[in-house]
Order: sequence, then C-alpha cells, then structure tokens
Amino acid sequence: MTLSIRSPLLRRVAVVALVFGGLTACQKNDASAQVAGKLNDAAQAAGQKLDQAASYVGQQVDATKDTAQQNLESASAPSVTIDPAALASTAQAHLQGAASATNAQLGKAAALTGQGLETAGRKLQEWSAQSSASASASSDSSDAQKQMDK
Repeated sequence: MTLSIRSPLLRRVAVVALVFGGLTACQKNDASAQVAGKLNDAAQAAGQKLDQAASYVGQQVDATKDTAQQNLESASAPSVTIDPAALASTAQAHLQGAASATNAQLGKAAALTGQGLETAGRKLQEWSAQSSASASASSDSSDAQKQMDK
C-alpha cells in the first residue's frame, strides 16, 4: 500500500492534523496575547506608580523650596527695631556721664596744679629769703673788711 496524499483517509488525517496544529497555534497565540496583555497591564500600572512617585517627589521639592524661601526671607528681614526716642535718651545719658567724669578729672587736675604752684611759690620764697640773707651776710662781711682796711 502506497501512502499518498491522495488517499481520502490520509487527507482526512492531514486536515485534522492541520486543524489541530492551527488550534494549537491559536492557543499559543492566545496565551502569548494574554501574557502580552498582562505585561502591558503591569507596564501601565508601573508607569502610573512612577507618575505618582514623580508627582510626590515634585510636591516635596516644591514644599522644601517654599520653606527655604520663607526661611531666607525671614533671615534677611531686619529683626531689630530701633526706637529713636530711646536711642536719643541713651545717648544723652552717656554724654552726661562723660561730661561729669570729664568735669571731675578737670577738678582734680586743677587741684593738683594749684598744689604744685603753691609748692613752687613757697620754694621760690625760701630761695629768695636765703639769697637775701646770703647777700646781706656777704655785704656785712665786706663792710667789716672795709672797716678793718681803713
């Protein structure tokens, strides 16, 4: 018996094999389509999660940037308030204190100067008295010498 594709039994077996092969291929295609669909769904879910994460990070960066800006503005704003009346009052009190201290020092200097002049005057009087006494003693001795010479 020769096998040829022309025999009706073989033709039927070949057709059935082709149909089964086609169905198997379809099932494989369906399975790979299902896998591809699941991969696509997973990729979309991962993309959404990445978008959410990026959005969260962006919000945190914006919040940190705003906080830093506020800190910078509050750091550069002057925190010292100056009351001109209080400043003038304090300056006047310091000037009065300095004037009082200067006056006291000038008084001490004048007293010391007066004492020095008084001492110098006394010494000058003593010297003058000594000089006069010496001069008169020397003139008395020279008069006595002249008397003896006569």
